[in-house]
Amino acid sequence: MEITLKGKVAIITGSIQGIGLRTAQMLADAGAAVVINNHTDQEELEKQAQAIRDAGGQVKAVTADITDRKQAGKLIQAAEELGAGPDILVNNAGGLIARVPTAEFDDDHFATVVDVNLKTAMLMSHLVLPYMKKQGAGKIINFSSQAAHDGGGPGAGAYAAAKAAIWTFTKSLAKEVGPDGITSNCVAPGFIASTAFHNVFTSPEVHEKVKEMVPLKRLGTVDDVAKVILFLASPLSDYINGQIIEVNGGLYML
Repeated sequence: MEITLKGKVAIITGSIQGIGLRTAQMLADAGAAVVINNHTDQEELEKQAQAIRDAGGQVKAVTADITDRKQAGKLIQAAEELGAGPDILVNNAGGLIARVPTAEFDDDHFATVVDVNLKTAMLMSHLVLPYMKKQGAGKIINFSSQAAHDGGGPGAGAYAAAKAAIWTFTKSLAKEVGPDGITSNCVAPGFIASTAFHNVFTSPEVHEKVKEMVPLKRLGTVDDVAKVILFLASPLSDYINGQIIEVNGGLYML
């Protein structure tokens, strides 16, 4: 069975690299017109957009800080330019920012982590809902983390807490907008190799240690996660709502 998203418009936040970029590529390959986003590097973002165009996809690249309502609106405008508005929202933007132990609690760090990981998802969902409600359908896909289960690594308290909050937001939103034909689901990746997150914050020794702990005896890839998002964005998932899907190779089991 071929998954097709022809005629759909998808917004993928934080999509200049890694899971977000691979998701944008997969959704574009399935026929969706995509809006990709980063908050600083317009040149690199446009380079990735051109690669999607060269592969036959429709794409708009939007540099915007989506913790800010006005800038976040630029992504909605881009989606309108690609079609009638957003049909799919992938709230991928987020990050650890830095490892800060609670004993060294810093108000600015905490606010940044919560804004990037939680506020962006709530704000973007708020902005797409008028379009989705009008058409009586839509897919909202949020990003949590295995850290929401186990607290993450050292100095990840604020990040883990924000990712746990994404779980609750996902379920609350599912109840709120389900009657409008809109689904809200969440992906919780485990240890995904070759991402900026683990390349920056996790040592090679830990990479090897975790690989031995995973029942599948390998670390995850960005494709492993992007395939799940493609499924959730497609009609194959129409009766899945309010769920958190773990993508961790069995490293953590509920």
